[in-house]
Amino acid sequence: MTVHFIGAGPGAADLLTIRATRLLAASRVCLYAGTYLDEAVLEHCPDGARLVDTQSLDLDGIIAEILAAHERGDDVARLCSGDPSVYSAIAEQTRRLDAAGVPWDITPGIAAYAATAARLGRELTVPEVAQSVVLTRAQRDSTAMPSGESLEAFAATGATLVLHLAIRRVRELAERLAEHYGADCPVVVGYRVEQPQELILRGTLADIAEQVEARDLRQAAIIVVGWALRAEDFVESHLYSCRRVASLPATGADAETGPDNVEGLR
Repeated sequence: MTVHFIGAGPGAADLLTIRATRLLAASRVCLYAGTYLDEAVLEHCPDGARLVDTQSLDLDGIIAEILAAHERGDDVARLCSGDPSVYSAIAEQTRRLDAAGVPWDITPGIAAYAATAARLGRELTVPEVAQSVVLTRAQRDSTAMPSGESLEAFAATGATLVLHLAIRRVRELAERLAEHYGADCPVVVGYRVEQPQELILRGTLADIAEQVEARDLRQAAIIVVGWALRAEDFVESHLYSCRRVASLPATGADAETGPDNVEGLR
């Protein structure tokens, strides 16, 4: 028996990885967050599987479901929104599973910000405009942010900023960010991206709050802020520079640093 933590990506059934669908099909129990997933994702589960929507469960309730499956010898598919490496709360779950001697593994998924960027047709790292993407969240009824990880500190870098768990505070956050990016800085809000209810709002720090509030968005949305969203006049990257390509050796070990090897060439 194994607990499979599976990245469900932005919640679209056809954006799961092949490994994810295989694990879902082989698991007799599936724990999922109904708030974030398209129900079509559950069609990958086998007939008769126990399907548990965890949005009404606390950590104790989730672990109890897993331990019960462990006693029965049933594999568990624990679906996480986006990718399990970010804001999935698997650390606290796996800590308890380790203490109970329950085996587990992790299957990555497509992050919601990546799916949003794809729908926009935008790269979030544009040469000499923004070369970093900061994934962070807002603090409200949640655990405190670590010292030094303030929104203002991240904004001061000018990096592309991706805000999770922040849609209910969009007005306050937009006002704070405008002091660093400028009120006319482009913003995109992605709500249930790649699902039937998908909504993508485009605006600026000056008007995005009004758009969000008009549609009463309160969950399942991310906010992307930064000038890379609108960059048109920018230099070409070193990656595909004609000058660099011409100077590269055609064979040998150094050929591994060719134009399609992006490491270190931006």
